[in-house]
Amino acid sequence: MQADQTDPAERECALELDADPYRIQQIRRIVSAQLRYWRLDPLIEAASLGISELLANVHRHAKPDKHCSVRMTAATDCLTVAVADNDPRLPHLRPTEPLDTAGRGLAMVEAMSDSWGTDLLPEDGGKIVWFVLRSTPLPAPTVLPLRAAAPKTKPVQPERIAVAASVA
Repeated sequence: MQADQTDPAERECALELDADPYRIQQIRRIVSAQLRYWRLDPLIEAASLGISELLANVHRHAKPDKHCSVRMTAATDCLTVAVADNDPRLPHLRPTEPLDTAGRGLAMVEAMSDSWGTDLLPEDGGKIVWFVLRSTPLPAPTVLPLRAAAPKTKPVQPERIAVAASVA
């Protein structure tokens, strides 16, 4: 993971991985921790769900490999999450039946995000699938200064007691 930028107006986090099922859970934990660090706690659930769906699509559909990158960019009023892979085939929404057990991932991303889309990378370099979540950052915590109260009485010094010990 790259360190986020110092400018609070725009922060970025990038990860490289192979979209294996066990890695998807790790990425969810990293995303949650990063959003807490950026004080975007209200977006954790939606961002984790969206990333899980996009990484699951890479795992199921991307060819020739499962290598991808995740990039989160937090601006003042929104979070953009992008997943790039090496497969140039663009995903698309497809109609599903009520009893279908697959095929709802992009519909979920569309439903929970403010916008989403895809971009082809140049020269058959793959694609990027992204979504945007509007954000209202949590206020900065209020830190109250600690005031040391002056002691009202002189502290009592404990008596010193000599103790003799022997080891047999």
